Amino acid sequence: MSSAFPEIYLVRHGETEWSLSGRHTGRSDIPLTANGEAAARQVGPRLADKRFTAVWSSPSQRARNTCELSGFGAGAIVKDDLAEWDYGAYEGITTKEILATRPGWQLFRDGCPKGEAARDVGARADRIISELQQANAPILIFSSSHFLRVLGARWLGLSPTDGARFILDTSSISVLGYEHDLTEPVIRRWNGI
Repeated sequence: MSSAFPEIYLVRHGETEWSLSGRHTGRSDIPLTANGEAAARQVGPRLADKRFTAVWSSPSQRARNTCELSGFGAGAIVKDDLAEWDYGAYEGITTKEILATRPGWQLFRDGCPKGEAARDVGARADRIISELQQANAPILIFSSSHFLRVLGARWLGLSPTDGARFILDTSSISVLGYEHDLTEPVIRRWNGI
């Protein structure tokens, strides 16, 4: 179902060795795997009938390369606020490893030592949402899982911690939009593969 209102397309970057192994990849600049590159090339055809006023990307090479390989790299604008969650001391570590030393830990509830808490990521997501609302146009965004999950929660007016309730696969496409008017933000599609 199409909408008369602007739609915001969200693309999670393609697979990396760390996303494949479950290692927290915030600020480490890990490249796409061969499978990740192949999946990124398939994003373009999936969006072939869409037109965007702007394309925004996280500064990470995994997001920028996904953007480029999907055919949307020309003119893409890198926005620092689209960066993945800063995992601080948990960078490069799996959830299983963290739980071995910190039983009961949950990223969205507890955040990361020397890194960001959900409210920090939520503040960045709120700035992006403000820019999207000001643009009032169809925009394509390339970023990472946990940031995009918080962005989806904040789009709906939920707490940043509610991003825990959403999941995103690599190279997935999601769509934010509106229902009856611009005061009714909705998720039109989520985690499309």
